[in-house]
Amino acid sequence: MTQAAWLNRLSLNQITTEKWSLEEVARGCAEAEIGHIALWRHKVEETGLQASRNLIRNAGLHVSSLCRGGMFPASTATERERRLDDNRRAVEQAAELGTDTLVLVCGPGPDRDIATARRHVEEGIVKLVPFARSYGIKLGIEPLHPMYAADRSVISTLNQANTIAEQFRPDEVGVIVDVFHVWWDPELYQQIDRASGRIFGFHVSDWAVPMPDMFKGRRMMGEGVIEINRIRHAVEAAGYHGPIEVEIINQAIWDRPGEEVLEETKASFVKHV
Repeated sequence: MTQAAWLNRLSLNQITTEKWSLEEVARGCAEAEIGHIALWRHKVEETGLQASRNLIRNAGLHVSSLCRGGMFPASTATERERRLDDNRRAVEQAAELGTDTLVLVCGPGPDRDIATARRHVEEGIVKLVPFARSYGIKLGIEPLHPMYAADRSVISTLNQANTIAEQFRPDEVGVIVDVFHVWWDPELYQQIDRASGRIFGFHVSDWAVPMPDMFKGRRMMGEGVIEINRIRHAVEAAGYHGPIEVEIINQAIWDRPGEEVLEETKASFVKHV
């Protein structure tokens, strides 16, 4: 595959250039000849849904996914229903923006009750699926590294994500494989193979040693310990050949000029993914 053809699979996850507005990131991607973008709802809401859609279309970009739905667990039924309503809005936004994938960051457990929180996640997805189906939106469960179980997601492994996803049709619920979150898992390759036909996204970055920050610690591909290329081949063997999102949450990268970050992203993608 030529370098140009390989770069056609690159999708810039918007969080990588967090300080840029949606207008700036759309223009930056167009100028850098990056054809895919993954959007975050807070950036879409800053700009407005219709304006966001128009910016993306005018830049000639394809939206690989929208982040995030999820955050299902809550202490009360009323709050869980409010969160389900927010997920329905996320589905509507995804459809309007032209993507077929809503990424689910499933949420932490309230009241120190992780088992009940995991049940809330399953119950929330069960309730959301018919609504998402009516809009043609697939729900991608993204397991997060266990260090985020207390504040972001009680779904920590691909095994857990697969077990939930398998309750539904492969075109309804699947998984997101983010190397930052799953690289450590001794069952990783077994679970990627198990997810065959229902991998809805593949995200790349790297894990530095030592980790400079629990949340903003991701690095450019090739600057850490993750076997990114091996994982990518496994994901492709399981049937995923869609956009590959570069998702880097790192304050030092956010503080650099966005144009510079995009050029480094492309070079790192070609060399290490």
